[in-house]
Amino acid sequence: MPSGILPVPHRPLRLDGETIFDVTTSDGRDIRLTRFPAGNKGPVVLAPGYGTSTLAWTIDTVETNFPEYLAEHGYDIWLLDYRASPMLPAASTDYTMDDIATRDWPAAIAKVLEVTGAESVQVVPHCMGSLTFLMAMTTGMSGVRSAVCSQLGLHPIPVAINRMKAQSRMAALLHGVGIERLTTTFHSSAFEDRALERVMKHWPTREKCDSEVCHRILFIYGEVFDHDQLNEATHDAIVHIFGKTRLTAFKHITAMIRKGHVVDAAGQDVYMPHLDRVAIPITFLHGEHNRMFIPRSTELTYDALRAVNGDDLYRRTVIPGYAHMDCWIGEGAAVDVFPLALEELERFN
Repeated sequence: MPSGILPVPHRPLRLDGETIFDVTTSDGRDIRLTRFPAGNKGPVVLAPGYGTSTLAWTIDTVETNFPEYLAEHGYDIWLLDYRASPMLPAASTDYTMDDIATRDWPAAIAKVLEVTGAESVQVVPHCMGSLTFLMAMTTGMSGVRSAVCSQLGLHPIPVAINRMKAQSRMAALLHGVGIERLTTTFHSSAFEDRALERVMKHWPTREKCDSEVCHRILFIYGEVFDHDQLNEATHDAIVHIFGKTRLTAFKHITAMIRKGHVVDAAGQDVYMPHLDRVAIPITFLHGEHNRMFIPRSTELTYDALRAVNGDDLYRRTVIPGYAHMDCWIGEGAAVDVFPLALEELERFN
């Protein structure tokens, strides 16, 4: 089965020429790039959010997913599964956001440049993919000429309930009692899963749903999509997109939330002093109803970058009626959201 297909396919993908590249990072972890060479534009690298695989991009439960949309417009498409992807063995190892930023991103960009012979690439990263991409840029990563950053910048500002979890150091507490990972998978035969489900289904949220997987996603991550934007098939397929996550990574994320901007895993301010290295055209897209990381998150990064590098390089658009992940997997996203991203990519082709 091709890597970009759900275990139970709904329709053939309109993507040809799939090639998979396993890339070894500087610390010996294997990450993955999947290429669909649909044209001479780009190359464009798409990266998903934390704890999800690139199935989030190639989901076949909507009429047109984003890679298919880009293929229709002649792009050379590369999907990046960095070490947090549940499709990879590396997801079961301990790592931090620093590892993704300083090891995975540079290795992936270098591989795309090597294979294509291009002088530079474009990037569309989502959520923690966006945050770690920008972290990578502050460390001096080269080879990227423009980016469309989705839902998150360098300032992870969550809604109140997720801020509470960060302030209480929940990830550190769980890690301290020997819990190494969390997973969105639910096993009805497991006592621990049934017990945890009784807690999770009462977790405070505006998104009401009977799915045990949704309960776990809401507890672990927050409100990652607006249910009203998803069709039934997409909602049912969510279980295949998410997977296991490591508490070491969550500890790092919560440290950044408490700080209000990116820091390294030791809490040191090693990224923000180097915003001058992020002097490339970047457009931030943020869902108006995002209740995972509020729109203020990208606004702060947008303002910080403009203060250092001037107004001309950066744009920011708030997308009406959308939340977080539904900007890419929502039933109407191909009409409402994809053209916004395409417009920014086309400016630099």
